[in-house]
Amino acid sequence: MVLSHFDLGVIESITEFPRGSRRSPKVGIVSQNGKFLLKRRSAARAQPERVRFAHRVQSCLTGVGFPAAKLIPARDGAQLVQLREQVYELFEFVAGQPFRQTTPETYDAGLTLALFHKATEDFAFSATVPPPSGDYHDALGVRTGLSTIGLTLSSHDSFSGDEAELASLIQFLFEVYDRSAETVNGLGFTAWPQRVIHADWHPGNLLFRNQRVVAVLDYDSVRRSRSVVDVGNGALQFSMLAGGDPSAWPDHLDEERLHGFLAGYESLRSLSNEERTSIPHLMAEALIAECVPPITETGSVGQWAGFRILQMVRRKLTWLRTHGERLVTAA
Repeated sequence: MVLSHFDLGVIESITEFPRGSRRSPKVGIVSQNGKFLLKRRSAARAQPERVRFAHRVQSCLTGVGFPAAKLIPARDGAQLVQLREQVYELFEFVAGQPFRQTTPETYDAGLTLALFHKATEDFAFSATVPPPSGDYHDALGVRTGLSTIGLTLSSHDSFSGDEAELASLIQFLFEVYDRSAETVNGLGFTAWPQRVIHADWHPGNLLFRNQRVVAVLDYDSVRRSRSVVDVGNGALQFSMLAGGDPSAWPDHLDEERLHGFLAGYESLRSLSNEERTSIPHLMAEALIAECVPPITETGSVGQWAGFRILQMVRRKLTWLRTHGERLVTAA
């Protein structure tokens, strides 16, 4: 029913595309007119004004040659199809490889984020298509989520047997989050100019070929905020060391990749001293904000029990608090 709204010619195959969030399922399409990716937006990000804003940003990016997957319009010219309260988008398929954790890829991920910010620097915000706002920094939602974990999930299976430690763990996360947010605000965050940010800059949303970024995906979270919010989250995501049971994840980050990401970004856009100083504190906020929503909703993160994830986060935060200033000074 959805594909009937597009002029794709004869459909040759439809294949499940198991990448990204399960809340936004995708299928690959092969037709006589080419290869495409059909995506259903998650309900939380399917509001028409939000979708229209994201499409304006994507059009701005593709207009200057940024590697954003091209939106395919429907026969009536609309850039989305809405059926039964579900919103669908069709994109030109871009072939690429996932992030392989190399330093050259990480450098290019930082450079590409700078290209994104440069391309949207003069983006004209419209009162008729208001941008979403808010992010992981100093967010009420993060604090509410931490409170919910402590108050209502202590009896969840994933915390069974660990109730005594949970309260001190949540208190530690509260203290780190509040202190980090206070430090960033003290550096002048609220006075820094607002512009379009991607707001979900992580390895899963970039495709690579020959260690260069060939496509940036998923614009569902684009919003108005400060560009350093993207830099802090990207620095965390591209330097994270993970894999297997979270209890075995190392405390430290990959410093070479962290430096590479920041060097790539600053090869095009310089950070002020205050912005650079804020990065490890934003990384701490981003790490907490990353795990809170899924634990609040399900008591776990993917297949891993929420308590193990929170223990891992505490270890990494402890390391980051000790080494953060050195990391951005040496980068």
